[in-house]
Amino acid sequence: MFYKVTAELAGNRLDKLLTLIRPEITRTFALKIIDDGLCFVNGGLAKASYKVRIDDEVSFELPAVKELSIDKEDIPLDIVYEDDDILIINKVQGMVVHPSAGHYEHTLVNAIMAHCDNLSSINGVIRPGIVHRIDKDTSGLICIAKNDKAHLFLSEQLKDHTMARTYMALVRGVINENSGTINLPIGRDNKNRQKMAVTRNNSKEAITNFVVKQRFKNHTLVECHLVTGRTHQIRVHFSYIGFPIEGDPLYGGKNYDILYKGGQLLTAVALKLIHPTTKKEMLFQVELPSYFKDVINKLD
Repeated sequence: MFYKVTAELAGNRLDKLLTLIRPEITRTFALKIIDDGLCFVNGGLAKASYKVRIDDEVSFELPAVKELSIDKEDIPLDIVYEDDDILIINKVQGMVVHPSAGHYEHTLVNAIMAHCDNLSSINGVIRPGIVHRIDKDTSGLICIAKNDKAHLFLSEQLKDHTMARTYMALVRGVINENSGTINLPIGRDNKNRQKMAVTRNNSKEAITNFVVKQRFKNHTLVECHLVTGRTHQIRVHFSYIGFPIEGDPLYGGKNYDILYKGGQLLTAVALKLIHPTTKKEMLFQVELPSYFKDVINKLD
């Protein structure tokens, strides 16, 4: 695309300019276009921070869409909602979201590739359509983007925390407070690279709000609201404050009797977002899965 800078838009940063002349382009995507060397000012490359001047000639290309090469697998999906832009799925526990080392098939991506042909390409061939992830042994709602425009719009909601994600977790120990906020930075564990940890070194802000829903003799059922979305955030936060999630094989500790051996009792029960096209707020909700209910019933 070619554009000659007018007096009205002169003085804007280059990345900002791209979002103004193409409204469907987010600031994040504009930065990617510039960083990938696909944007030129007066025939040469320029930095995102460059402030454009009157009559500057700006040209740019959108990244080429890669042909998806993931094997399609006819795996049943619990589809909560679907239209031309988004696909909301209630993921089962034990399913990996996308292919990775050691998990090249039977993933959610393999399943959605068989379900629909059109998926966003923003995250490449390994994670087509994947806007956000949930862990293998965490069940519940996940949003899939069916085109790049929808993906970029949804990603911005994750970035500015307007996409609301609610989880239910059964933790070990009795929490006395009725509600609270865990505001502790999370980064990679220095001793075990497969784990995350509360740390000040090379970490990012992580905030989890929670409300106690029910107390048992040795457990607490909590509703968790993610403000940020760090890897393993809820699991790391509750383990750090002394209330690890029941059944968590990575952060639950070793010296206790496991009530449930299928993985952490953590499930995404609600997802609220603004629709990419209609711009209307949408709320999706699911019940606790049967395996989760079974454990709770044994505690009554």
